[in-house]
Amino acid sequence: MKIGLGWNPRESAFRVERSLPSSLPEPPIVISFDVEEHFRIEAAANVTCSTDLRQVYSDRMDASTRRLLDQLGEAQTLATFYIVGQIAVTHPKLVKDIAGAGHEIGSHSWEHLRVHRLNPASFREDLKRSIGALEQASGAAVKGFRAPTFSVMKETAWVVDALAESGLRYDSSIFPVRHDRYGVPSAPRTPFVLLGNQRQILELPPATYRRFGQNMPVAGGGYFRLFPLGFMRAGIAQLSERAAPPSVSMLYFHPWEFDPGQPKLPLNRLSRFRTYVGIGRSTARLGRLFERYSGRFRRAIDVVEELEMRLEMLPRFRLDGENRGTESPG
Repeated sequence: MKIGLGWNPRESAFRVERSLPSSLPEPPIVISFDVEEHFRIEAAANVTCSTDLRQVYSDRMDASTRRLLDQLGEAQTLATFYIVGQIAVTHPKLVKDIAGAGHEIGSHSWEHLRVHRLNPASFREDLKRSIGALEQASGAAVKGFRAPTFSVMKETAWVVDALAESGLRYDSSIFPVRHDRYGVPSAPRTPFVLLGNQRQILELPPATYRRFGQNMPVAGGGYFRLFPLGFMRAGIAQLSERAAPPSVSMLYFHPWEFDPGQPKLPLNRLSRFRTYVGIGRSTARLGRLFERYSGRFRRAIDVVEELEMRLEMLPRFRLDGENRGTESPG
């Protein structure tokens, strides 16, 4: 099926969606949240935060996450929450309430350090502590992982074996885009089997919109706040029209992105723009997504359970080796 997208993302999304055969089920969409206090963001890695201000951000993280739980409940939508392990210690009731509402609990590391700052041994310990704390607080098994700042890259290819050895069933850390902080642009845009030296794990990459031979990041975060919502819709539509391999639109957000009243961190001009642009309209935009795609939202683990029965259909990809025939670039 030829896509033939135009310049206007709203019109592009409309044309792709209208081209889908009405008899085919539409691929699922995963709403995910990376839960960390605002002072932990990568842009503030070199910023000194007082104990009092950290507590302010901690309290606001709890409040904004609970507002999101209310919004999800009103939309009758289940999501996946990748949570920093230390939050399971400081806010065990929040983690328990998220799981009690039916949402999936995944790991977002122990203290939100990029994988680049760890070695194989320290990463395994970090992951073990995170999973243990989250499972104790939630009473639910942790089966998914997302690295802080999507830091599973070619430089950290050793992480694949560690993830698989931990008993996790999937990862969602590889963003197939070019970015100054992360990205593996050659990775498949649809779910794939990530190969390590000795083990493998299922990968759910965040959604992208391919245009002019490049993958545009449209899955969430600053892209959700900066660009017109039509860009995200165009990416979802483009991924939805791919019949094989099986597709899913993985979206991601952070609770602090839904808190326009929080104190602003002293960031440089570029980081400040990236971090706070559009933050006042995030809640309304999320509501519009719920309305437009009602009935298509799934937890990541539910999608994984279906994909595991069709692993032979998925592309194989190595972070540190030559890859051939992983997927069509279109």
